[in-house]
Amino acid sequence: MLRRSFLRQAGLGLALAAAPRGALAAAALHTDDPDFAAVVDPQARLATLYSGGRWCEGPCYAPGLGGLVFSDVRANRMRVIGDDGGVKTFRDPSDNANGNTRDAKGRLVTCEHRGRRVVRAEADGSLTVLADRYRDQPLNSPNDAALAPDGAIWFTDPIFGISMPDEGIVRAPAQAARRVYRIDPDGTLAGMSDALDQPNGLAFSSDGRLLYVSDTGGSLNPEGARAIMAFPVENGRTLTAPRTFATVEAGVPDGLTVDADGRVYAACGDGVRIYAPDGRLLGRIATAMDAANVTFGGPDGRRLFIASGPAIHAIDLKVRGAAHG
Repeated sequence: MLRRSFLRQAGLGLALAAAPRGALAAAALHTDDPDFAAVVDPQARLATLYSGGRWCEGPCYAPGLGGLVFSDVRANRMRVIGDDGGVKTFRDPSDNANGNTRDAKGRLVTCEHRGRRVVRAEADGSLTVLADRYRDQPLNSPNDAALAPDGAIWFTDPIFGISMPDEGIVRAPAQAARRVYRIDPDGTLAGMSDALDQPNGLAFSSDGRLLYVSDTGGSLNPEGARAIMAFPVENGRTLTAPRTFATVEAGVPDGLTVDADGRVYAACGDGVRIYAPDGRLLGRIATAMDAANVTFGGPDGRRLFIASGPAIHAIDLKVRGAAHG
């Protein structure tokens, strides 16, 4: 991601009902392929659940923590949207937290820019550091994280949080590369790839055989990458050479998520772009500002949450998110 529970069965429905008047609007849908009709109803409504942030990121549906947890990176805090539509502080300060995911036991795992680390929240509120150094040197600024089918946590480590003063502390990189890392369930940290310029959002395919990673070098260099790369995953632990899954002609792709049928959802400058497993662009859910990240949640897994600038939006789809996401 760049610089950028609810009650078990009724949760966010109450939050949507409690949304301020005018917060529900017809979604701006752009169709590029007839198969887009299988994803979203033309009459679907886009709800604005929150609009008071500076740069919202890392939405993570966490029923055990009371709702949708998200990071407001530039405000240096994390918040949670509850089942009644209310917004509460979750962690303040947050060490410029960015991406969030849940581990195999449902515990929240967070990437911190300022702390240059990945941490896990325990039941008593304490934080366990999962990763902060590689080869005896500090990480760059962990950005986004994803749970693998085997219970490992994978994360990206670009330099955004150490190059932008409103998202961390400006420092020289200690790592020679911007890598994708894996934290094994036993705690072992391994560098999995240094093939990308600025790895950012990441998500596993619904069958776990591919790892999608956004390469966002174009945000720092006009000639840099603006692509979603697909890495084959061997034995759940090894990445082979990536191929280009999709490119973005303007802006860069950011956070990613995947649905149960293998479609890829990419937060981009013009909203959330949705791709078929074969890379075809199916369509787009437009947002007024750059979309930074996206995730599935809700009581039946069909609600798509979108972090976009100062806001968190939600829209109900016809499809469910991947089980391990």
